[in-house]
Amino acid sequence: MDYILWIDEHKDEIVKSVQDIVRIKSVEEDAVTLENGEFLPFGKGVHEAYQDLLSLGNEMGFEIANFDNYGGHIDFKAEEPRALTFGIAAHLDVVPEGKGWTKHEPYSADIDDGFIYGRGTTDDKGPLIANLYAMKAIKECGIKPKKNIRLILGLDEETNQIGMEYYLEKAGAPDFGITPDGDFPLINGEMGILNFSLALKLSKNNNKDGIILKKLNSGLAPNIVPDYARAVIMSDNKDDYNLIREKAKNYKEQNENEVKITRAGKSLVVETKGKSAHGAKPYEGLNAISIMLDFLGKIEFAQDEINDFISFYNEHIGFNLYGEDMGIGFSDEVSGNLIFNVGMAEFNEDIASIVVNLRYPVSTAGADVIEGIQERLKGTKIGFIKQYYDDPIYIEEDEVFVKKLMEAYIEETGDRVNKPIVASAGTYAKKIDRMLAYGALFPNDEDRMHQGDERLNIDKLIRYTKIYARAIYKLTCE
Repeated sequence: MDYILWIDEHKDEIVKSVQDIVRIKSVEEDAVTLENGEFLPFGKGVHEAYQDLLSLGNEMGFEIANFDNYGGHIDFKAEEPRALTFGIAAHLDVVPEGKGWTKHEPYSADIDDGFIYGRGTTDDKGPLIANLYAMKAIKECGIKPKKNIRLILGLDEETNQIGMEYYLEKAGAPDFGITPDGDFPLINGEMGILNFSLALKLSKNNNKDGIILKKLNSGLAPNIVPDYARAVIMSDNKDDYNLIREKAKNYKEQNENEVKITRAGKSLVVETKGKSAHGAKPYEGLNAISIMLDFLGKIEFAQDEINDFISFYNEHIGFNLYGEDMGIGFSDEVSGNLIFNVGMAEFNEDIASIVVNLRYPVSTAGADVIEGIQERLKGTKIGFIKQYYDDPIYIEEDEVFVKKLMEAYIEETGDRVNKPIVASAGTYAKKIDRMLAYGALFPNDEDRMHQGDERLNIDKLIRYTKIYARAIYKLTCE
């Protein structure tokens, strides 16, 4: 039987497997040790999804391996013991569900109008299942690969990626491969990624007379544009509250961004709403932190350090998404502009801080980005704290590896117009040499990753299962 036909005949099975894994809430949690002594480094939800996938791979007749619950793989072995290994690195963890779920619950996996709804349907559980069934299609059709085919299961891609680092240390890296965590036709380059905090330690001056910013919180993760921010303000002078309400009214009239003011006991609660988006594409969202600090910048707080931090933010960050005002407005022809997303903010009695997810061009050195930020911070008391760092990658279009991936895409879609791109998103391709992001979003697809109402079109799920099967065949069986 032809392996493409096999995929069509097992459509219902593929869909059910996606639904089953989406129903598991696999958001990373604190590590836990079970009563039997088993250690789960990423919490119970991620572990449940991981065990389900290993079991499914085992039921399909593949070899499985688990490396201390930090990560593992599902192997389709070549007969030649010294064969190269083609890796497919996908992840089972998902970002928190957040808000904006209007039609279905985030872990329902409901089917509605040809779509499966749920967190992780597109990022990255649907594409992971597609690759597993692409492997199974080749196996069930009796095709013997000349290279090992290895589906690698990542468990903390959305956070610190220590699981993949641990896995690679124990299992070793494949010789080349793909990660189905990007766009078709192919991502042949990825911008560098830098996560960092800007933090200001506050003096104990909250007893001063005047308006006090007690706390501010916003954001779920560095790589999500926050759609909500909340601040609590206090003052002993009732006239201050009236003044703040008037400023909120004027702000809405002048900016079209709503600032909601409510009374909570002796305090005022300030709320701002934006629009969530992936941190790699902040221009598709609206940052609630930037709205909040823009508004709070119109208030004179009793805490001078708070005023200084807010002023710095509004002058050098604000609504600018490309880093020019921070002294890091780098760009190049294949990457475009550096991308700057403020994903989280926290102000309390001890500290004022923001967390930034930054993506820089493939031709730019990370050291130059850090130097630019630190130069801008000179003369302030704001500290720079590096949290996560990944160099850019790039493989030329004329390499055989890239050409075969493009051939598989073109054979299935007929699309010869769209070409390989450099992406702002970061994937496991940064962790594994000669790995590229390949699908699963098609050109001009709506991208709901990291947003409410994340959903997966079933017809496209089957279509990209076929693309993956073609690519696997070309790269391991021919």
